[in-house]
Amino acid sequence: MSGSAQPKSQPAHDEIPTGDSPTPLILIPTYNERENIEALSQAIARARPDAHALIIDDNSPDGTGALADSIAASREDRFVLHRPGKQGLGRAYLAGFAWALAEPRGYTHIVQMDADFSHDPRYLDALIERCAGPGAADVAIGSRWVPGGGVENWGLHRRLLSRGGSLYARTILGLKVRDVTAGFVCYRREVLERLALEEVEANGYGFQIEMKHRCARLGFDLQETPIVFPDRARGDSKMSPAIMLEAIGLVWKLRRKPVRSPADQPT
Repeated sequence: MSGSAQPKSQPAHDEIPTGDSPTPLILIPTYNERENIEALSQAIARARPDAHALIIDDNSPDGTGALADSIAASREDRFVLHRPGKQGLGRAYLAGFAWALAEPRGYTHIVQMDADFSHDPRYLDALIERCAGPGAADVAIGSRWVPGGGVENWGLHRRLLSRGGSLYARTILGLKVRDVTAGFVCYRREVLERLALEEVEANGYGFQIEMKHRCARLGFDLQETPIVFPDRARGDSKMSPAIMLEAIGLVWKLRRKPVRSPADQPT
């Protein structure tokens, strides 16, 4: 069923819990992740049994979408969103945000997560709980570049590239976040509802920079929690020179452009 998720029962919007009882949804974009997706679903279930997961597949030629359908058929808390083709990481997450926020779904916390185990499910609890309860963050970021965080099996060139990219974006945009390109992120529902998501431009990894910039400019509280980020064990990386060039140019555009919430839009 192209462009739509399998119809299953969802928590009603008027049943959204408050305070210390989050109802989390994990968004997992996939393209050729057949080797990882079933094991990841099981690992999420062990780490955070109350979490639902939405697999957003871009018509993977390796059969990831069909396997995701099989996983969803076997569990009431797994769903699949099929898209017609590869359209970029940012577009996949925006489609997932729209699905998560649609009535009558009652998710209070929405988490971005890679499918390749670079984002270890054991950190899910810390991310989600950072955004729950009194004094909670609006956005929790799994960070490689804060004390306690780090990377595994990365060469020096990749380390310098990642750290340098974050420093570059932080400096130009005036962000306090240290890991600006981090992709393991938990948002409170209210944050996504206040962002003008239709104005988000980035398709590749620049999406991570743009989302943090937009959240910070609207005054949301972004907090980092340490994670260790290993290199993927199976499958191929989706990073490319074109994606990196997009991110480099994007930060200057973001610096010049105002950030609006839906309430600011003309009617």
